[in-house]
Amino acid sequence: MTDQIKVLMVDDEKRFRETTRKILEKKGFAVILAENGEQALEKLEQQPDVVVLDIKMPGMDGHETLSRIKKNKPVLPVIILTGHGARPSARDALVEGAFDYLNKPCDIGLLCAKIKEACHLGDKLPAHKERRVTAVMIPVTEYTRISETKTIQDAILELRTSFETKMATEHLMETGHRSILIVDRHDQIKGILTIRDLLEMLMPPYLSAPKPFLADSIEYSPMFWAGMFTQGIKEIKKKQITEAMSPLPAFIDGNANLMEAAYRMLNENERRLLVTAAGKIVGIIREQDLFFEMEKILKS
Repeated sequence: MTDQIKVLMVDDEKRFRETTRKILEKKGFAVILAENGEQALEKLEQQPDVVVLDIKMPGMDGHETLSRIKKNKPVLPVIILTGHGARPSARDALVEGAFDYLNKPCDIGLLCAKIKEACHLGDKLPAHKERRVTAVMIPVTEYTRISETKTIQDAILELRTSFETKMATEHLMETGHRSILIVDRHDQIKGILTIRDLLEMLMPPYLSAPKPFLADSIEYSPMFWAGMFTQGIKEIKKKQITEAMSPLPAFIDGNANLMEAAYRMLNENERRLLVTAAGKIVGIIREQDLFFEMEKILKS
């Protein structure tokens, strides 16, 4: 590969092709244009270093074009461009061998960065190959669950069993789940109960109610707090678990990158995400799973 990266831009929208070409050339890239999949295959003879491929095109669409490119040039990186509403299709392309995908219209700085990353992937990747969410998650079949008809006392006892060390997805779940899935009689997941939910359930309502100034000073005295924790446990233990459970966490596709999972957890203030594949919940990825992966990468 020369110092100038050669990009094959495949898109049926002429204006988008030409505009992107001009910008990429100003950024120092050499650009080859193709308006459909058939032209893209012909222009592989010009030895591009990376392909930027639209997923939705008339005739041979992006999926078929990607498959043909990978058959002819298995190591040639392909970045998928996807329009609004076509993200699941783009994620399918990751399974088919695409390097990554970006939404249209895409930020040109991000596109340039992805092109450079794709072209120098062989120089940058360590021995440890970065895995995707499905490889790191806890399978939903191994996650502690309980019926929505059970009590909080039942849930606490079940949750405690998750702290037992056991092997799953190539690492030890030594820290436990810190949460439990709530299911209905059809075994469909209805919600999640976390340790934080239990702590919030313990709090007497009057602690959050408006109170006079004098009550503030009493609240923080040792006498005020004496015995409240034990009393709180006794008061909530027979309540139905649905009174304390939280709604389901946010969803993430199983083919997503780990950095996307980390970003979603931070941005959406979630400690865990439900992992989906083909429209079904297949697992849960937790913040500690990402931590375990950090350790694995450092050791590789």
